[in-house]
Amino acid sequence: MTEIIIQTGSNEKQIALIENGKLTEYYEENDEYKRKEGNIYIGIVKDIIDGMQSAFVDIGTEKNSFIHLKDILPKIDETKEIKKENKEISKVVKPNQKLLVQVKKDSNEKKGARVSTHINLPSKYIALLPNTDIITISQKIEDKKEQERLIKLVKDNLSDGNGAIIRTSAQDKEKEIIEDIKKVEKKWNNIIQTSISPELRKPKLLYRSESIIERMLIDLADNAIEKITVNDKKVKEELEEFKNENQEYSNLKIEVKEKENLLNIYDLDKQIEKIKNRKIWLKCGGFITIDKTEALTAIDVNTGKYTGNQNLEQTIYKVNTEATIEIAKQLRLRDIGGIIIIDYIDMKKEENKEKIEKLLKEELKKDRSKTQVEGFTKLDLMELTRKHVCSHKD
Repeated sequence: MTEIIIQTGSNEKQIALIENGKLTEYYEENDEYKRKEGNIYIGIVKDIIDGMQSAFVDIGTEKNSFIHLKDILPKIDETKEIKKENKEISKVVKPNQKLLVQVKKDSNEKKGARVSTHINLPSKYIALLPNTDIITISQKIEDKKEQERLIKLVKDNLSDGNGAIIRTSAQDKEKEIIEDIKKVEKKWNNIIQTSISPELRKPKLLYRSESIIERMLIDLADNAIEKITVNDKKVKEELEEFKNENQEYSNLKIEVKEKENLLNIYDLDKQIEKIKNRKIWLKCGGFITIDKTEALTAIDVNTGKYTGNQNLEQTIYKVNTEATIEIAKQLRLRDIGGIIIIDYIDMKKEENKEKIEKLLKEELKKDRSKTQVEGFTKLDLMELTRKHVCSHKD
């Protein structure tokens, strides 16, 4: 059973995704800090930084946002070509010029948001890529015939000048995808019409991205979410409104239990507390440690108390196998994004390395966030990247 529990406090929401009583995703939404990632703004170019091929853009927030030349030039399909930047930013944009931009990385205490003119407008079955001809498909859809069918279907129904990323949820769908394309293109056309208004002379928010809860529902509808439990009537009303606007949630049950601590259900408070631990023990007696730095997240695998009863290679392989399953789980549970380096216990056999890499890729398919496994480096470190599901204020 898959369900969502939303505990609303005085100034924050705690949002938990539960699968068969186990916590699989957890987020905190602070009412005082509104995430901006995914928002679309009309911004005004302020300062040009020639030496960095970048510019600062006023989007109406406390700090000016930052944009790089590559995020202004037309988007290319990086799987097919690598385009060198041979232009100067001062010849591409000018001070006081209006730019339609989307926040790609939220601001923090030190830096303003990073923005791009490459818009990604997510919907249920596709993410719309305006002003491109790029059509790509989720790597989780592996059947070649289904890939070809979906690409043709989306291409035939997209308006000229629009591309798309076909999401995993599109598999085996047809009519629903066509309706989804119409819906998201209408949303984009409304954004464009507002952005070109001659009366619009100041930075302005044109589109606010989905809340954490809405995004979970959009991404997980096909996973048959059976129930949402909340402790706040207002949140229940908002969810009922969302449910009424989206037919696919007609069977979704929404319960309100006021004045209750919902985190007592399934001992969620204890499960949440464990997320803060640096060390996670494995069933076999080994353990992993997770250390987050500004540049990357380092995960170390250790044999711990496990000595095994076979040869050394088999002992190491068993620990690495259990660690791989736990690491994939923790990446999703903690919403770890960016560059991730895993220091496995050294394995001598190449076939064992290949099995571990294959297992990691399989386990990561359970994650609704985009991940990319790069494989073992020359130093025998596993390198991968993962995109945050939700932005955090670090």
